[in-house]
Amino acid sequence: MSTAPVIIAGGGIGGLTMALTLQQLGIPCQVFESASTMKPLGVGINVQPNAVRELIDLGIGTDELDTIGIPAKEWALVGLNGKEVYAEARGLDAGYRWPQYAVHRGKFLMLLYKKVLERLGEHAVQLDSRVTKYATNSSNEVEVTVLHGDGSESVTTGCLLIGADGIHSAVRAQMHPDQAPIHWGGALMWRGTIRGKPIRTSSSFIGLGTHEHRMVIYPISATDKDGNAEINWIAELTVDNSEGWKSDSWFKPIAIEEFAHHFEQFKYDWLDVPAMLQQADVAYENPMIDRDPVDTWVDGPVALMGDAAHPMYPTGSNGASQAIIDARVIGAKILENGTNAAALSAYNEQLCESVSALVLRNRGAGPFGLLNLLHERCGGEFADIEEVIPTAEREEFMSVYKKAAGFAIESLNAAPPIIDIAKA
Repeated sequence: MSTAPVIIAGGGIGGLTMALTLQQLGIPCQVFESASTMKPLGVGINVQPNAVRELIDLGIGTDELDTIGIPAKEWALVGLNGKEVYAEARGLDAGYRWPQYAVHRGKFLMLLYKKVLERLGEHAVQLDSRVTKYATNSSNEVEVTVLHGDGSESVTTGCLLIGADGIHSAVRAQMHPDQAPIHWGGALMWRGTIRGKPIRTSSSFIGLGTHEHRMVIYPISATDKDGNAEINWIAELTVDNSEGWKSDSWFKPIAIEEFAHHFEQFKYDWLDVPAMLQQADVAYENPMIDRDPVDTWVDGPVALMGDAAHPMYPTGSNGASQAIIDARVIGAKILENGTNAAALSAYNEQLCESVSALVLRNRGAGPFGLLNLLHERCGGEFADIEEVIPTAEREEFMSVYKKAAGFAIESLNAAPPIIDIAKA
């Protein structure tokens, strides 16, 4: 049996969760991260109850999650005229055994990074180091080439390689050299945060507008003594993509005035979007992108996870959650099979097909698909939603999505833990 460590390419949310999982199982690992420093980059994301459960099983409790975000209470869709289309409780308020969290992505990343350094040691994550290629040797170990920031290369041997290196994954590119290019469906997103008062409840996720022209707004902190919280917002517009993405940047700062005019009509007695956008100090622009699913995430002792395996549109708020689940399923399969290719094959068998289907489902707007339906039936303007999409139809639509995404309440609450800590 190999005594080499598991090598993890990428120190994002998925890669760090993988490292913590392996440490929990007593398996040595080494993370290589291309960034020269770890910084709390990004804005808001949601962590679904199925993933929060795994974080708690990793010893990251709600007291710590409360320092980087807030438990979600409600998920709501609102039509173009500002009227409610659908709303439901979320997390503990919905009856889940675990909360859903709206968190600051950068702060969440830094929490995971701190935990890895505390539990695995300060050398567990090697920064300024990018995995560029791999090869399997005669002992069925994987020899990994790493490019360092000074231009030098080194080769490290591992029993397994976990590619957690994101949508531009070098591991995936070698595993699938003929993969299709990054897919952009035409949606542009502008993201930012403001300080303001939460809408509806103290922690509501609100999707507003149409399937091609909408806002997403939710708090990512508890309120202060003045009733204000850090509010995450995403402005989204679908444009002509016939010539593809022309910029050489996938994520860049942008001035508010360059896009705010697209949302001038979003004014209601409960929300003034133009005024809200003017409160933002900075915004970031990026296209909504993913990749076509591949037929396998494994190549012998090498596996893809997270955005390297299944980059998906953020319409379902489950990209980070699925990366966490990936790490835990890999851990469970290693516990059952050992640190070998059989474990990775079992992981691939369990998740590849179903999550690939979720990638395609999210292309169809995911849970925001109700706004597609609304647009088809009434253009987004309505007097009584019951006359357009009856309650039973709305509830069935959401039920199907939550089941596909792995957080249907009945099945999740009744499911055994992914990793039985007592057997670890």
